[in-house]
Amino acid sequence: MAAKAVVLVSGGLDSTLAALLLKEQGVEVHGIHFSTGFCLSEHKRTMSFFGAAQGEARPETQRAETNLRVDVRNVDLGEEYLETVLHPKHGYGANINPCIDCRIMMLRKAKSYADEIGARIVATGEVIGQRPMSQRRDTMRIIEKESGLEGRLVRPLCAKRLPPTEPEKQGLLDRARLLDFCGRGRRPQMELIASKGITDYPLPAGGCCFLTDRNYAARFRDLVAHSAGRKLTRDDLVLLKTGRHFRLSPALKLVAARDEGECRFLELFSEGRVRFEAIDVSGPVALSDGPPPSKEEELLCARIVARFSAGKNLPEVAVEARGGGSEPRTYMAAPIRDEMVLSKLRVLSE
Repeated sequence: MAAKAVVLVSGGLDSTLAALLLKEQGVEVHGIHFSTGFCLSEHKRTMSFFGAAQGEARPETQRAETNLRVDVRNVDLGEEYLETVLHPKHGYGANINPCIDCRIMMLRKAKSYADEIGARIVATGEVIGQRPMSQRRDTMRIIEKESGLEGRLVRPLCAKRLPPTEPEKQGLLDRARLLDFCGRGRRPQMELIASKGITDYPLPAGGCCFLTDRNYAARFRDLVAHSAGRKLTRDDLVLLKTGRHFRLSPALKLVAARDEGECRFLELFSEGRVRFEAIDVSGPVALSDGPPPSKEEELLCARIVARFSAGKNLPEVAVEARGGGSEPRTYMAAPIRDEMVLSKLRVLSE
């Protein structure tokens, strides 16, 4: 009977190769894909769906299933992952990326799945030296130990640079057919996967997670600094991925869409917020975020919306506000002209 393995698959280059290497040794591969809510490619696919062209990029799990000819279990980490982001035991990387804690969480769940189906191997597409926080020798050992997979976790792409695992010692895997990749470069992986006839995979690059993004991190820190102890929700963090953000007061922020896709996306979050939109000219949908704004704050929101509308050079733009417990109202708003004011209000660069 063939050995079974659970492989963490993103649909990308490294995890696809790791799974293929095991399949070539006759291992029965079962994929598992984790959704954190912070994946850049997933967000781009969402924006494509809401955009003017109404396109929809191919989900990574479908790509992996096609390339590998295996089933992939999808797991949404949900609120549990939010807690990891807010309170990581091993801290953050350069921005707000809790990479070590993230990896431990995913591998613990992969271990549970492996135990459920009787798989003796859990594998990833990790490569020593590829990621500065989670793919160093010392942190890889910590991750392996704290996930409960000590001796059982296989990293096929760099296995020869690591001590032999139990599956290798037990003859379930031939160590000679595993690889010794290291470092940040992806050319060896790209050449290898091309030799196997696979060309449909995301371009290999860093920054696949919003939590590693400097701009997103700035918005996140601003949100935490002004949350006044309230419990943050997943919606709070999803909103940070979208639009232009303007901090109007310690309690109040305005989120303005940048394109048609973001306008449609923001509509999903309009309940409980005040919605602003220019009436007679095209422009962005914008939502207040925080307690209901005062009349003076609503006028400031309207002026910002006017500034990013097609009427930005007009003396005044009619902007409608809806929500906040009041009837719809219209402001004749003079677009903000002073870029210094906008720069002061804006949270992070574009």
